[in-house]
Amino acid sequence: MSRIIAIANQKGGVGKTTTAINLGACLAAAERRTLVLDIDPQGNATSGLGLGPDGDSPSVYEVLVDGVAVDQAIRSSGHLPFLDVLPATRDLVGAEVELVERERREFVLKRALEPIRSNYDYILVDCPPSLGLLTVNTLAAADAVIIPIQCEFYALQGLSQLLNSVRMVQRGINPDLQIEGVLLTMYDRRLNLSRQVAEEATEYFGERVFRTTIPRNVRLAEAPSFGKPIILYDILSQGAQSYLALARELIERDDAAAAPDVSEAVLPGATG
Repeated sequence: MSRIIAIANQKGGVGKTTTAINLGACLAAAERRTLVLDIDPQGNATSGLGLGPDGDSPSVYEVLVDGVAVDQAIRSSGHLPFLDVLPATRDLVGAEVELVERERREFVLKRALEPIRSNYDYILVDCPPSLGLLTVNTLAAADAVIIPIQCEFYALQGLSQLLNSVRMVQRGINPDLQIEGVLLTMYDRRLNLSRQVAEEATEYFGERVFRTTIPRNVRLAEAPSFGKPIILYDILSQGAQSYLALARELIERDDAAAAPDVSEAVLPGATG
């Protein structure tokens, strides 16, 4: 089953890119065919996986604006055999303006991904920290959205705006879009504030809050400067172990959802 999962929150600095890179790498380490799609013009997921500008290779900008076939823009991560990257460049800044006059502009990404969707078990999309046309395109193409929340004072502020956008997308252009889960990042169990944010998130989202939390971790912060996911930079770090646990939790959820419901099945010969 192929799944497209947007990693979105209009707030910056909450761990979207860190999650796209490291959850993607951990899923690939579990031999799930994974594509990390960087649709943030900052291109941090691209550089965080060690890919730099390549003047000869198209990026997601050329896919969206020029109609270049998406398989021509996908590059191997070079880190893990099951991990590919669809990179972003600064050119993507202009895409929202260039797409605004396009007919059915909300579905440009969805149409672009259709030919390669079955090549992957997971396509993780690192969204920009805004609710513009690039994010709307991502939500229109996605099956689900993961919302990282930083465990700090303003964590839940602005979240209602993102949830309103998700509901608008569900009503208008993608009724199948689901909230996969809320991920607590930069969590410090020693702090009352972290526990308070976790309680509030659980009160609002219930079981959709991932059991796994991502701690504030120096090794996680260092890894992008070496162009490596955390499991290749320091597999024993707390950050690496947390993202491995998150990948396991996501796979378990998907396996449980895909399993047939036998709770009401009647065995042959059973008479009741």
